[in-house]
Amino acid sequence: MEIDIDDNFSDDISDDSTDETANDSSAKGNTLSDKKIQEQAQKNLLARKRIDELQEKKRLKELLDDSEDW
Repeated sequence: MEIDIDDNFSDDISDDSTDETANDSSAKGNTLSDKKIQEQAQKNLLARKRIDELQEKKRLKELLDDSEDW
């Protein structure tokens, strides 16, 4: 009977390590997805900042344009 217990114990260990490997893979997948989301958010932030700068530049140019005054 001791042999059966040892066999079951070793089977349990292999099953647990397989589960842990699956959990590690999904955790890495989530980390990769999170990283991509953060990168896209950073790109969006930079694009929004650039758009705001260009709009401000255009607004200032219109304010300084005195061609209609002449």
